[in-house]
Amino acid sequence: MSENNMNDIVIEFKDVTKTYKLFANDRQRLKAVFSKKAKYKKKVAVNHLSFQIRRGESVALLGKNGAGKSTILKMITGVAYPTSGEITVNGRVSALLELTAGFDPEFTGRENIYFRGQLLGMKDKEIAELEPQIVEFADLNDYIDQPVRTYSSGMKARLGFAINVNIKPEILIVDEALSVGDNEFKKKCTEKINEIVNEKDVTFLFVTHSTGVARSFCKRGMVMRQGKLLFDSSMDEAIDYYNEMLEKDAAGKKGKGKGIFEQ
Repeated sequence: MSENNMNDIVIEFKDVTKTYKLFANDRQRLKAVFSKKAKYKKKVAVNHLSFQIRRGESVALLGKNGAGKSTILKMITGVAYPTSGEITVNGRVSALLELTAGFDPEFTGRENIYFRGQLLGMKDKEIAELEPQIVEFADLNDYIDQPVRTYSSGMKARLGFAINVNIKPEILIVDEALSVGDNEFKKKCTEKINEIVNEKDVTFLFVTHSTGVARSFCKRGMVMRQGKLLFDSSMDEAIDYYNEMLEKDAAGKKGKGKGIFEQ
């Protein structure tokens, strides 16, 4: 691969595995801190996964619950770390995952804009330039200067969304976060995502159960199952594969045998 093509890779997973220890109760979890004899079940969330995403690509991760999609996003954002393998991320990541997390409840909404920006490595001057459009987008009126502890969960989500989509991300990650607020605000969120996705150098990674929404935003689809990548192609081909997988699963449940995807 040429040096230019290598420089275009913004996300790369090399043989990545992520396992979790599932304990029966808090007592067993506490016991594990002091002893290796604590009983637990091992859950493989991501299983020897390898893929590359290049700058400017728009990619949807498709898969049923438990496929490992959210775990992949958490590892890309640094919330979780792989048990083995190597992950490379090149670029400023903005993640619309848990929109209401990461705020200081005693800070005002405006102060939390700076707090979030600083956590992302931005300088105060950069944040100050973006502050007006973040405040306008969130549309919280006078509440922007009230402590976040006085906010409803919906108001926190609006502020979280406004910050993350307006910080000029190089990599934008969305996990089913487009249903924020009332219909008018949802429309504004969707339009903003489209605006970001259409920028040449922004890489977009999207997790959703809606193939229709995935098709409207993404050109490439990756189908996941039980932590493994089953299919990686154009969005239309990935949707066809995913729908066929769901049909096989449904047929397998009705009959005695299993679908071909479970064999």
